Amino acid sequence: MRHARMWLLVTTISAGAAACVTQRSLSESAMPEPVAAEPVGEQPAVLATPTGNIAGTLRSPDGRGPVPVVLIIAGSGPTDRNGNTPALPGSNNSLKLLADGLAARGIASLRYDKRGVAESAAAATRESELRFTTYIGDAAAWIRQLRGDRRFSTITVAGHSEGSLIGMVAAREAGADGFVSVAGAGRKPFEIISEQLAAQLPKETVDIAQSIMRRIEAGEKPDSMPPVLQPLFRPSVQPYLVSWFAYDPGAEIAKLDIPVLIVQGTTDMQVNVKDAQNLSAGRPAARLLMVEGMNHLMKAAPPGRQEQMQSYMDPNIPIVPKLLDETAGFVRLVKRKSA
Repeated sequence: MRHARMWLLVTTISAGAAACVTQRSLSESAMPEPVAAEPVGEQPAVLATPTGNIAGTLRSPDGRGPVPVVLIIAGSGPTDRNGNTPALPGSNNSLKLLADGLAARGIASLRYDKRGVAESAAAATRESELRFTTYIGDAAAWIRQLRGDRRFSTITVAGHSEGSLIGMVAAREAGADGFVSVAGAGRKPFEIISEQLAAQLPKETVDIAQSIMRRIEAGEKPDSMPPVLQPLFRPSVQPYLVSWFAYDPGAEIAKLDIPVLIVQGTTDMQVNVKDAQNLSAGRPAARLLMVEGMNHLMKAAPPGRQEQMQSYMDPNIPIVPKLLDETAGFVRLVKRKSA
């Protein structure tokens, strides 16, 4: 279990860098001409970029369009469009289950493999060239592509974990209609990394890690560190960390001028309740939804680490229905932004 916990830490800190090396509907006047929705089910979607295609899946509901669509953004590390990672055995399918649940409630979704991950591996750049803003730019491009599709009435961005910060910036830059943060961090990376390290490493090692992070923030390039910290702060990932450290989730969410829903589970081992509260403080007009007994993968789980790990590796465990009901209700009330 210690190895599993270390994976949770590494994927949060090194983000996708590791992957790259391997209120109701629209008013009648604003609504496009009704068109027939695609058959219920999944279809491939592609975002062309200068370095290669990014692969996604469009999940369509039954019925006629246009319908609301949700852009689902995965969390950190080599997490694919379905919420799975090669860092752990088995699958959890958390993001696929989210898409299926939204479709059952009449809402379309698009989820995708980040560049460098799974079917988007060909779009990877060298690790030293990757920046946090690269992921923001990709998400913004998906939003713009969806905006041009007449099958969809509104676009809501739903970012999970690190995808929350990516999504809130992309939603503002590309003009999405609504935003949902699911298990999103509400504090600066320095604080989150320090807290996670302190939970499993000796204090002297944590002190060294904090010194390294301060040097990285100051523009220095530390290359000497204990082996246990090398995967997190290796020189090739430092440019990514510099770009990530520049963002404060509480400040970024405050810049949004669209409806916002903040969702947090009370048994989340990776992001905790105070993160959601910090996001809420940054955006007081947002709705804050605490889901009792929900873990980081949006599944019902007790607080114990041992007990939770099964949900990280079992796709048959469903995500919490309350999350689906509340998210779908929020999305249906989102209105299309005026041009």
